[in-house]
Amino acid sequence: MWKILGKEAIYIDIPNTWKERMLELMSDDEKGKKFKDIVSGSKVEYLFNPQTEEHTFFIRLDDDVSPEDIQDLADATLATLKELEVPVVEIEDTRQKYQVIITNYHEPELIGLNKTPGMSSGQVFMPIINSLNKPGQLNSNFKGPGF
Repeated sequence: MWKILGKEAIYIDIPNTWKERMLELMSDDEKGKKFKDIVSGSKVEYLFNPQTEEHTFFIRLDDDVSPEDIQDLADATLATLKELEVPVVEIEDTRQKYQVIITNYHEPELIGLNKTPGMSSGQVFMPIINSLNKPGQLNSNFKGPGF
């Protein structure tokens, strides 16, 4: 069975379980309150890398969260996780490696309904395509008549 911060969870509930448990375990000091305020409205994503057997928790923040606030969130997260008496991730009584990434960087979407303006796959590759078919470009492999 999988346990996240001491609570049993099925795979699809891991990010929600991690978020709920971190909000429960967080202290009530200034940084802890800031963590609760910001993270309660943020998205937490989970990724497992089977090659390295590492579990990654991404806290995706809004663009308006300042670098100072991100540092405070990191400090509060580290302090809370260091004080735990249970593993962050445990599978069948085996402690697992994990990492927590706190970021407000958002990957541009190239396809789909929510494409980032100016980032469709065609627009991304157009400078390359245009440079290949512009008039005056020398094709060193072309052996035309008279050559």
